[in-house]
Amino acid sequence: MKVEKGKKIKIDYTGTLEDGTVFDASEKHGAPLEFEVGSGQIIKGLDEAVIGMEKGEEKEIKIPCDQAYGKPNPELVQKLPKEKLPADIKEGALLISKLPNGQQIPAKIMKIEEKEVTVDLNHPLAGKDLTFKIKIVEIN
Repeated sequence: MKVEKGKKIKIDYTGTLEDGTVFDASEKHGAPLEFEVGSGQIIKGLDEAVIGMEKGEEKEIKIPCDQAYGKPNPELVQKLPKEKLPADIKEGALLISKLPNGQQIPAKIMKIEEKEVTVDLNHPLAGKDLTFKIKIVEIN
C-alpha cells in the first residue's frame, strides 16, 4: 500500500537546519508523527513528500522555506506597550501568545526599551530551508 491523499499515516522523522542543527524529531515526542495526508495538518513540503511512499520506506528531503514556514513577514514584527508584558522578560526570550480561537503563537522578544517592547510574531523557522529524514511507520 502506498501513501495517498486522505490516508492517515505515522512517520518517524528528524528535522535539521542547513547547518545540521536538529530542530525537531519524533523521538523527542516519544512517538511517530501521525497525520492525514493532504489535510494541511503539517507543512506543505513534508505533506507532499510522503505521497507515493510505502511502509518502511525511508528518504531524505530538502524543503525550501516557502514550502515550510514561509519567509519572514516584516508586518509581524511589532511594538507593544511594555506594561502589557511580564516584568521579567528578557531579550531573545520566547513568549507564547494565545489567540481567541485557542491557537498559540510564539513571540520572540527582540528589543526592550523604556516604554515599548519589540516582538517578532513570525514562526521561529520562518525563512529557513529545512531537511527531513523520514520513515513511513504506518499507513491506514
